[in-house]
Amino acid sequence: MTRVWKWNRPVTVREVLEDLQQERSIAYTTVMTVLDNLHQKGWVRREAEGRAYRYEAVSTRAAYSAALMNDAWSQSDNPAAALVAFFGMMSEEQRHALRDAMRIVQRPEEDLPDAETPAPPEASGEKGDEKPGEKSGENPADNQADNATGNAGEKPGGENPASDRDATGR
Repeated sequence: MTRVWKWNRPVTVREVLEDLQQERSIAYTTVMTVLDNLHQKGWVRREAEGRAYRYEAVSTRAAYSAALMNDAWSQSDNPAAALVAFFGMMSEEQRHALRDAMRIVQRPEEDLPDAETPAPPEASGEKGDEKPGEKSGENPADNQADNATGNAGEKPGGENPASDRDATGR
């Protein structure tokens, strides 16, 4: 899969073979068998081209990694503790990447395409000196915990205004 993801385009058995042979001796039939197995398992799709097939990844490496992490996390009996332990294993570079990813995921609504413009703080009853996402009289750390557990913006009774939107965010 590494070779298929690396090229990010449909590849032939011969292309993968030639790339692998730069590092080690390997038979054409071995590469063909592995790509066929990946196809049968749904990891790659293939399209006939003459007497050969071109193989293409069904998902990106990032999507595969995310699915693995989600699967491992969802099987934990204590997801919060699992996340704390996972974050503790991260290098400084990985923590920076995590912060960057969180900034992308938690962008304010006004940065999202086709989002309605939020009302100014004085019109919505919020104090002007509050940070976005903070509620009057609440501890900002509580808001961060809500964001981490997916409860941010949730109405009492479990209703979530964000879930009322369709796939375009409207």
